[in-house]
Amino acid sequence: MRTSTDSGRFRLVPLAAAVALLAGCASFSPDGGFGTVEQTARDKLGKEVRWARSDEDRKAVADRVAELLAQPLSADDAVQIALLNNRGLQAGFHELGIREAEVVRAGRLPNPTFSMFHASKRENGVRDYKIEQALTFNIFSLLTMPQAVEVNRRVFEQSQRAVSLQVLRLAADVRRAWVQAVAAGETLRYMEQVMEAADAGAELARRMRAAGNYSALAQAREQGFHADAALNLARAQQAHTAARERLTRLMGLWGEQTAFRLPDRLPELPAAALDAPDIERQAMGSRIDLQIAKLDAEATARNLGLTKTTRFIDVLEVGPARVLEGRRSESYKKGYEISFELPLFDWGSSRVARAEAIYMQSVERAAEAAVNARSEVREAYAGYRTAFDIARHYRDEVVPLRKRISDENLLRYNGMLIGVFELLADARAQVAGVNGYIEALRDFWIAWADLDMALVGRPDLAPPPGAAIATAADAAH
Repeated sequence: MRTSTDSGRFRLVPLAAAVALLAGCASFSPDGGFGTVEQTARDKLGKEVRWARSDEDRKAVADRVAELLAQPLSADDAVQIALLNNRGLQAGFHELGIREAEVVRAGRLPNPTFSMFHASKRENGVRDYKIEQALTFNIFSLLTMPQAVEVNRRVFEQSQRAVSLQVLRLAADVRRAWVQAVAAGETLRYMEQVMEAADAGAELARRMRAAGNYSALAQAREQGFHADAALNLARAQQAHTAARERLTRLMGLWGEQTAFRLPDRLPELPAAALDAPDIERQAMGSRIDLQIAKLDAEATARNLGLTKTTRFIDVLEVGPARVLEGRRSESYKKGYEISFELPLFDWGSSRVARAEAIYMQSVERAAEAAVNARSEVREAYAGYRTAFDIARHYRDEVVPLRKRISDENLLRYNGMLIGVFELLADARAQVAGVNGYIEALRDFWIAWADLDMALVGRPDLAPPPGAAIATAADAAH
């Protein structure tokens, strides 16, 4: 509904001054909110992150990556490369710019609206005019601006935590991929040794069969083992390639950079497992996803308050106006114009009900996140302890036992008590035992990465370690 009145003395100077003041207060921060992400990376990972927003930044990142790639990559080096070079992470950093722009926009009034009505009619050789001009400002936006700014500021804080969580999750994924790549390289080398033993056994069996000193059944067994060894070697080669490529993608490498070197072996098992009886309480205080859920509920509550404020009137515009009626030579009538929405059909109850439902939804999701977080950290810690016990058992029991058996069989072979095929079979069993330890050690370091992630966010928990035991036992037989 629009009205115009005669009021030549109407002044909007205070309003214009307030608008200019508020527009000047809403501005962008120097770091775009990136300081929170940097602080999280330093505190949780001890690593550097950089938002490459210029050619100079990108060159500095490229130089740092080249420096780290000049030597065999440790897990920490791989994480640092990914935090600097992963393009998906860089895209996540720009989410901060998007959200900050929304905060700044919420702190500024919409642009004023200029409207004009023009009509004319020729009568008795004279043209009469009716011209209406108005410049209006959205006053209601000024009234609700503090709440709108607060809502958008909380969304911005959520984005800061979400990007920080993305940094931590990328670091955990890189550690897992690094462990899998190094372990796959070790497994491939041991499978190559098994293949060499299988080649020797198959060739010896063929020659002995040709000389009539070996049965057809015994030769078939050696050929069967040779065929299985070839299949296992092909699988190990593919697993090694896949593990390296996954690590390559996470680090954002391409071209010549993909020829990076990795250590030959995984780090040794720690002397003792981590003892954390209060790990649930620790997770409740450090999980970023729980902080995000809490901020989401708070932002929704604020938004609910804003919805209740605007349930009856959500458009209120006021501004100076002038009207000309008659000939163009006549003077304008000056006044003001007010425009607002009349709540005749929609009294805002649907908007309020929707906001209340969204709020309760966010509360339930926050509660679910807390329940899940406790369960996830318990599961991660149990997996970590189990993986440690299995790897320690391999290191202290299985591998030394295999070695003692191998040493005894070598003595028996030198004493001509067993033949070469028994010695080859024992060598294959020893290699399988060592490979089982490699897999158990791999599972332990992956479980450690899962536990670290469970303390700050939702982890991608690995399946329980059990395949390594079956593999070693099957190979021994």
